[in-house]
Amino acid sequence: MESAITVKGQATIPKSIREHLGLQPGDRIKFFVHPDGSVVLLPKISASAVRGIVKSRSPRPVTTEQMTIAAGEGAVSRNPRRRHR
Repeated sequence: MESAITVKGQATIPKSIREHLGLQPGDRIKFFVHPDGSVVLLPKISASAVRGIVKSRSPRPVTTEQMTIAAGEGAVSRNPRRRHR
């Protein structure tokens, strides 16, 4: 598929691409340029649109202190200190 660039620098996204990405008039898109020069076009998804996608495992909120303790315990269990002689 291809599209022409107008004098104003605008291009029409082909209908099949808009349908595949679920784009509607007024939606915003993001462009990513990769080191190899390729460009990727993705829809910009609002935070409200993704709310609820990830389910919480914990039935109640976790405090910052609890997170700090858990992170410390995880670091110790994964990286036991070795004694140097």
